[in-house]
Amino acid sequence: MEQGGGKTINSKGESGHQSSFSYSVTPHDDPWHSTPVKSITKNVGASVEEPSPVSISYQREGQTMIRQSARSPHGLYRSTPSLSMPILQDRQTEMESAIILRQRQELQLLMAELKCREQELNSMAAAHHKQVTAWEQDRQKVLTLEQRCARLEDELKKRSEVIISVTKRVQAVEACEKEGKWKLSSTQQQLLQLGQKQQHAIQHGHDLEEKNHSLNSTVLSLSAQLGSMQVKQEELSTMLILKDKDMTEATNHIVDLSARLWQMDGLLKDSHSREAKVLKEVEEQKRLYREVRNENMQLKEELEQQATEGSAQREDIIRLKQEGQLLRREWAMSGEGQSWKDELLGLARSKQVRTESELHCLRQVCENQQNDLQLLKLNLESTREALKQAEGQGTPGRRSPGSMNDFSSPTTACQRCIVNTNLGSNFTAMQTLDHSSTTNRLQRLLAESQVMQSPSVPRMSCTLTTRFCQLSRDSWVGGASTGYTRLVQDG
Repeated sequence: MEQGGGKTINSKGESGHQSSFSYSVTPHDDPWHSTPVKSITKNVGASVEEPSPVSISYQREGQTMIRQSARSPHGLYRSTPSLSMPILQDRQTEMESAIILRQRQELQLLMAELKCREQELNSMAAAHHKQVTAWEQDRQKVLTLEQRCARLEDELKKRSEVIISVTKRVQAVEACEKEGKWKLSSTQQQLLQLGQKQQHAIQHGHDLEEKNHSLNSTVLSLSAQLGSMQVKQEELSTMLILKDKDMTEATNHIVDLSARLWQMDGLLKDSHSREAKVLKEVEEQKRLYREVRNENMQLKEELEQQATEGSAQREDIIRLKQEGQLLRREWAMSGEGQSWKDELLGLARSKQVRTESELHCLRQVCENQQNDLQLLKLNLESTREALKQAEGQGTPGRRSPGSMNDFSSPTTACQRCIVNTNLGSNFTAMQTLDHSSTTNRLQRLLAESQVMQSPSVPRMSCTLTTRFCQLSRDSWVGGASTGYTRLVQDG
C-alpha cells in the first residue's frame, strides 16, 4: 500500500477531465538519544495531538470535494460519478495507516529508551548499595577509633595523676631538706657563739688566777661577787634556752605559712586556667550557634527550591498522565496495545520493587542514625555524671583554703555559675536544633520519595533518594564530629 517514497493516482472521468493526486509518506528518521527524556515526550505528544501536513492537505481536499458535491451534485456526478467516493476512502485509509505506522515507530523508540533507562537505574542502584556498605564499614572503623581514644585518655589521666602525686612528694622532700639545712646552720652559729664565750671565760679565768695571786686579801669580797655572778649566769642560761624554744616555734610557724602560700598560689593558677577555659568554651559555643543558624538559613532556602521544583514536577506528572491517557485510548481503539501494556506493567513493577528496596535502605540508614544519636546521648550523660562526681569530690578539698581567703572569691564564683548556666542552655538548645533539623529532613525527603513513586518519573525519585543518602551521611558525620569534640572538651 505504501513503502519507500510515495504513490500517484490518476483518474479520467466521462467528460475527459484529468485529476491527479500525489502524496508521499516519509518515515520518522529523527536521531535517537538516551539522555533527553522531556524532548522525546514532547515529540510524542506533538505526534499524537498535531497531525502531519500530508494528512491536513488530504483532509482539505476531501472537504472541498464534499462541498462541491453538496453545491452541485448533478455536475459532480456527471464529471466523476464512480471514482469520488473510493478515492476519499482510499485517502482516509492511507492517512490512518501512515499515522499508525508513525506511532508504532515512536512507541518502539520509547520502549527501547525505557529499557536503556531501566539498565541505567539498575546500575545506579548497585552503586548506591556499594556506597551504603562502604559507609557502614567507615562507621564501624570510627566507632573502634573512638573506643581506642577513650582508652588512651583514661591511661593518660591515670599517668597524669601518678605524676602529680610524685611531684608533690618531691616538693615535700625538698621542703624537709631546706628545713634541715636551716636547722644545721642555726646550730653551727650557736656552737660558734658558745666557743667564743668559752674562750672569753678561759681568758677571764687566767686573769682571775693572776689577780688571785695578787689579791689574796680581797678573796672574801670577790667570793660574794662570784656567787652573785653564778646566779646571773644561771638566769642567762635559762633565758637562752627559752629564746631557743621561741626560735624553733617561729621557724615552724614560718614553714606553715610558706606551705599555705604555695597552696594558695596553686589555687589561683587553677582558677585562672579554668576561667580561660570557660571563656574559650563560650566563644566556641557562640561560633557553633552561628554555624547552626547559617545552616538553618541554607536549609530553608533549599526547602523553598525543592518546593518550587516539586510544583514543576507535579505539573509535568499531570501532563504526562494526560498524554498516557490519550495513548491508552488510541491503543484501545487500535486493539494492538496488549503486549505493550504487559511490558509497561512489567517495567512499572520492576520500578516499584526498586523503589521499595531504596526505601528499605533509607529506613536502615534512619535507624542507624537514631542508634548513633542514642549512643551520643548516653556518652554525654556519662560524661556529665563523671564531671559532677569530679566536682563533688573536688569541692571539700577546696573549702579549707577558701575559708582563709573568702573575701576574694564571691565575684568569680558568681561569674562561673552564670557561665555554666549559659553553656548548659546553649548546649541543650543546639542539641534540640540538631535533632529537630535531622528529623525534619528525613521526614520531608521520605514524603517526597513516596509522592514520586509513580512509574512516569523514576529518574527524579532516584535523584531524590541519592540526595537523601548524601544529606543523611553528612548530617551523621557532622553530628558525630560535633559530639566527639564536645566530649573531648568536657573531658
